[in-house]
Amino acid sequence: MTTVTTRVPVAGPSARPGSKAKRHYATHLVLLVLAVMWLLPLGWSLYTALRPIESTNEHGYFSFAGPYNFDNFVTAWNQGGFSKYFWNSVIITAPTVLLTLFFASLMAFAVSRVSWKFNVTLLILFTAGNLLPPQVLAAPLFQMFKHLDLPYWFSDSGSLLNTYISVIVVDTAFQIGFCTFVLSNYMKALSQDLTEAALVDGAGIWTQYWSIIMPLCRPAFAALGTLEVIFVYNDFFWPLLFIQSGDRLPVTTAINNLQGVFLSNYNLLAAGATITVIPTLIIYLLLQRQFVAGLTLGSSKG
Repeated sequence: MTTVTTRVPVAGPSARPGSKAKRHYATHLVLLVLAVMWLLPLGWSLYTALRPIESTNEHGYFSFAGPYNFDNFVTAWNQGGFSKYFWNSVIITAPTVLLTLFFASLMAFAVSRVSWKFNVTLLILFTAGNLLPPQVLAAPLFQMFKHLDLPYWFSDSGSLLNTYISVIVVDTAFQIGFCTFVLSNYMKALSQDLTEAALVDGAGIWTQYWSIIMPLCRPAFAALGTLEVIFVYNDFFWPLLFIQSGDRLPVTTAINNLQGVFLSNYNLLAAGATITVIPTLIIYLLLQRQFVAGLTLGSSKG
């Protein structure tokens, strides 16, 4: 008697029902729509800036006719004085970001790595400060800076008005809460064994903060630094409120110099707006890896 053996193929992982890789078409579609919504205004501004105003007046803004050149960018740079205003933005942005990250790291270390009575209370207060609209404090801050007498060798206005310091102080104060919240959550995810071992070896609080915790927070600092540069650089409200001298205003206000008295050249304004965006794009592209790593690193901690 002959026995016939039939081989039954064993179903592999790919043959199991429901084991096929899921296609996130809905997610990709939403991300694509959001990307187009974000990039469309920037692309349209760049396209408008490359067209002469004569071509736009003849064919309309929603047309694709006419020559394309960089004349609007050259005119906007010279007429708007962007070289001077860019330097003013650097004077305001660089100290603000450094001071914000430094003070926020001190506060985050105190509320996350040190056990004391008011650490949670202070963290809640710093976080709740972000819920307060900055415009509510505009009038009180203006009056306070106006009546704060300073020597004229320090301020030519005799007060904190019309100085870079006024904008730096206010921007730093309003950004510390957000940075403290982010850094404290990041520091909590670090192992307590690090500081406990340092404490056994005789390291003080400052040594634990500066030599152990700070180097480990570099990804978080890179992500926050990128965000803070963009936030402070793009700030328009506080410089316009506190600085009254035109030669000290940041680059976000330089577009006002491109406005006409009776008519506005919107092609020229688009070129000026595009110029102001370029530094933030460069900073983001240079720190893109650190920015993404700082945002996603905490998700892998168990």
